[in-house]
Amino acid sequence: MTNPLLESFDVVPFDRIKAQHFLPAVNALIKQAKSEIDQITQNQESATFENTLRPLELSGLYLERVSQCFFNLLSAHTDETLQNEAQHISPLLSSFKNDILMNARLFERIKSIYIQREILQITPEEAQLLERTYQSFCRNGALLTPDQQEEVRAIDSALSKATLTFGNNVLSETNAFSLNVEDKSSLEGLPNSFLEQVQKKAKEKNLVGYLVGLEFPSYLPVMKFAKNRELRQKLWLAYGARAAQNNEQDNKALIREIVTLRQRRAQILGYPNHAAFVLEERMAKSAQNVNTFLGDLAEKAMPAAKRELEELKNFALEQENIEQIQPWDLSFFSEGLKKKLFDWDEEKLKEFFPLNQVLTGVFGIAKRLYGLRFEQDLEIPVYHNEVTAYRVFDEHGAFKAILYCDFHPRPSKRDGAWMTSYKTQYKTSQENHRPHISIVCNFTHPDAQGIALLTFQEVTTLFHEFGHALHGMLADTHYPSLSGTSVSWDFVELPSQIMENWCFQKESLNLFAKHYKTQEPLPLAYLDQINALKAFQEGMQTLRQIGFATLDMAYHDGQFNNQDVVAFERDILGDMQLLKHKHPYVMSTAFSHIFQGGYAAGYYSYKWAEVLDADAFSLFEERGIFDPQTAESFAQNILSKGGTIDPMVLYKKFRGRAPKNDALLKRAGLLTKD
Repeated sequence: MTNPLLESFDVVPFDRIKAQHFLPAVNALIKQAKSEIDQITQNQESATFENTLRPLELSGLYLERVSQCFFNLLSAHTDETLQNEAQHISPLLSSFKNDILMNARLFERIKSIYIQREILQITPEEAQLLERTYQSFCRNGALLTPDQQEEVRAIDSALSKATLTFGNNVLSETNAFSLNVEDKSSLEGLPNSFLEQVQKKAKEKNLVGYLVGLEFPSYLPVMKFAKNRELRQKLWLAYGARAAQNNEQDNKALIREIVTLRQRRAQILGYPNHAAFVLEERMAKSAQNVNTFLGDLAEKAMPAAKRELEELKNFALEQENIEQIQPWDLSFFSEGLKKKLFDWDEEKLKEFFPLNQVLTGVFGIAKRLYGLRFEQDLEIPVYHNEVTAYRVFDEHGAFKAILYCDFHPRPSKRDGAWMTSYKTQYKTSQENHRPHISIVCNFTHPDAQGIALLTFQEVTTLFHEFGHALHGMLADTHYPSLSGTSVSWDFVELPSQIMENWCFQKESLNLFAKHYKTQEPLPLAYLDQINALKAFQEGMQTLRQIGFATLDMAYHDGQFNNQDVVAFERDILGDMQLLKHKHPYVMSTAFSHIFQGGYAAGYYSYKWAEVLDADAFSLFEERGIFDPQTAESFAQNILSKGGTIDPMVLYKKFRGRAPKNDALLKRAGLLTKD
């Protein structure tokens, strides 16, 4: 059988790849990569940067590409075959990684270079690569005894399987739930565009009426607009029961396993807990610093959150005589209160944000800021007919990147939105290898006329992921492990979150916010509403995010001791859950960011990066949101540098000083007035 993954390719040949190609390709490429490592370790010459570090960094690049492709498909377009293959491929890759990081002869060569680092004639980027490589070996067991190394190997293999299973369970549970609503009156309050979508789903299943599910474009509109309180309750309870129903997809035991394994691994390596292990390489540095940061924000957010909740309770009482507001009421009455205070109408606002215009807008903003031009290329193979591919060029016509865009939900795609890579940027003496980047979202499907109207939240989500994509596309480093988004996880959200700011500016909105039928520009009244709403219920939203981050830290800083997951979650969230309830609801069992993704002991980074983004964008506000010098500085000092320089050094080069949190507090309406 010809295997396209074992042929030399530039763009991924999605049109020729089958699920059964991956395992033999991974096996063959692991063998090839091991041969490349053997050439390094068998070199009889003294270790140097050129004969050890550089070839190590460039080894296994095709293996990395095939692995990236596999795991990206596993998230964006999975099936049972891919999920089964993952149970073989993931442990193989974990074992291979350990084979490298626990290779004694290889580590001795790296160590001998590291010892001489003060006298080596190498560039700052090479010095950073040396430092990160040496620390990576140390942090993954190179200094352990053989018995300890074997235990780490076993833990890593078990973790690779457990985290995969966790994600599969969440996807399975999300897809398994559906509520067939036959009576249209039960869906009163929901927009016609939504009704068309869920009616179409029902027809596809040969059902009468409407089919409502837990995927976000279905779940969220019900919670925000459905007047039927019982319907909201059913969906809220179902959403909070995902992977927590004592069935085969229950994740509670997996959480205990994952946390215990991470804790044990950290202790073997000499750290008190997993959080200490993770944060050693983050801007925050320690759990104490993270908890202090979160505590300070919570202290500022709590008074506002309490006021906001009381306001919401009073509104619910006034509108529907509800004396005891419930969790499934929050989004619904928040929407009603927004309409009352700001004359907010999300459905009318959506008419100014058709997906194709928003995408054209974000491309246009990238052109004005960074000189980028996007051209759709129908010849580039894609993995699903909803995916579009673009070639990206700079202002001089030089090729910069390939960008894949995948915007709509389907049963084969996990929830949420993310940016990922199919090929990493790096340089050799012959070529600057340009990156292949992808953004994946779960926006509402197009209507019968093929038009997908985005909520404003979806607009900001697209800008957020596009900010990550810019970090990848504008990468300009020599080494793949330092390229693009290969930075501290509490720094990686800066490029994404700062990009959201252009959704709130008249000058940028004028480029794309136009009515999908009349092309009427977004009225100034809507712009005023959007900006006024930035601080709406920000106290409650901030407290919610702090709750997620605090729960994440509690699982990983030693507080969790294999106890009941539901009770632990409730205990940790404690005062941060202002609306007390006794209903069966747990978020941990579907908390994929920390139990499947890479945010374990790192969820705080969203709020951390908000400080950076608000402070950084204030410079654009001072100089002009399209000021070419400021944009060039951000591109040169932040977007292009990847992990080649300490993130705080990069930030100070751009901003001229360390970040201050005043801009965030002002934006959120939480700045204390003296």
